[in-house]
Amino acid sequence: MTVCVHVPLGARAYDIHIGQGLLGQAASHIAPFLQRPKVVIVTDSNVASLHLATLTASLDEAGIRHAGLTLPAGESTKSWPFLIETVDFFLNEKVERRDVVIALGGGVIGDLVGFAAAVLRRGVRFIQIPTSLLAQVDSSVGGKTGINAAEGKNLIGAFHQPSLVLADIDALNTLMPRDFLAGYGEVVKYGLLGNEAFFEWLEVNGPSLASGDTQARIEAVRISCQMKADIVVRDETEQGDRALLNLGHTFCHALEAAAGYSDRLLHGEGVAIGCAMAFETSARLGLCSQEAPSRVRAHLKAMGMKVDISDIDGDMPDSAALLALMRQDKKVVGGQLNFIMARAIGQSFLTSKVPPEVVLSVLQDAIGSGAE
Repeated sequence: MTVCVHVPLGARAYDIHIGQGLLGQAASHIAPFLQRPKVVIVTDSNVASLHLATLTASLDEAGIRHAGLTLPAGESTKSWPFLIETVDFFLNEKVERRDVVIALGGGVIGDLVGFAAAVLRRGVRFIQIPTSLLAQVDSSVGGKTGINAAEGKNLIGAFHQPSLVLADIDALNTLMPRDFLAGYGEVVKYGLLGNEAFFEWLEVNGPSLASGDTQARIEAVRISCQMKADIVVRDETEQGDRALLNLGHTFCHALEAAAGYSDRLLHGEGVAIGCAMAFETSARLGLCSQEAPSRVRAHLKAMGMKVDISDIDGDMPDSAALLALMRQDKKVVGGQLNFIMARAIGQSFLTSKVPPEVVLSVLQDAIGSGAE
């Protein structure tokens, strides 16, 4: 079964295909976008060994020429040196403005390749083939592209929508359990920010998703993509509603920076911790009941996920240092740090009225035994 989510952005509209076997059928989806029978593919070393041959076999069968660049796996690839390498690869392959480049991989590859496509010749088209759960439900959709800086995550980038997204659910079968659960952190986020019924569905079906239930996975990816598409259509360049998609991310990005953008903390793990902390902050401000953060933490724990800073391997900075990192967040406006807070599960909103001392107390508790 394959389902399609349409992102209606006028001249930049595109489809997200979600289903099984899409990698092997990729050429039939890609061919209509080609002005000439050639593409370039960027992937990482882990994904290349698992999925690149399936993609290239489909292209070969369709008579589509291809060249590939394989980069190291990991968050550190989202950086200036690899952006330069990617753009140079495109130039050496004589990629023209009407050509198509393909991002095959997780969120790191999608963000990096999308940004390279955005700046090459002032914008070439690109196709997302996300192979991780996190990329399928979040980073491949919506046109946010970019790289990290030493000062913070995703501080350098551009809005550049893909021409097509192919989310092959079969690719999720090759993920390690930790990587799947990291992506699940973004799935849960959608329920928490604006869809309580979806969160309730996840409380029941989350274990089936983790154990490999294909239909449940298709449904979770479909709902997540539809929710993101609806928000992106309302606010493509994050002037308002789109900021809600950053639930948990202000905490998360600071934690990722503190962990050195390493495997100590995967992005989706940071999102899960950040969502738990955002709900705890909301409860301490009297915005939501204490039952809400307890329910969030209970579900994350039931899924075997990280919920506190103390769950991160290795030493982490103190609460003051983490707050300083949070002040580098993209959502800082006029020196004021904005947060996504919640009135209840499924009811989030943007506010700058969060006292630093409350944030410090939540950080301190999460560093220690965890907020209760």
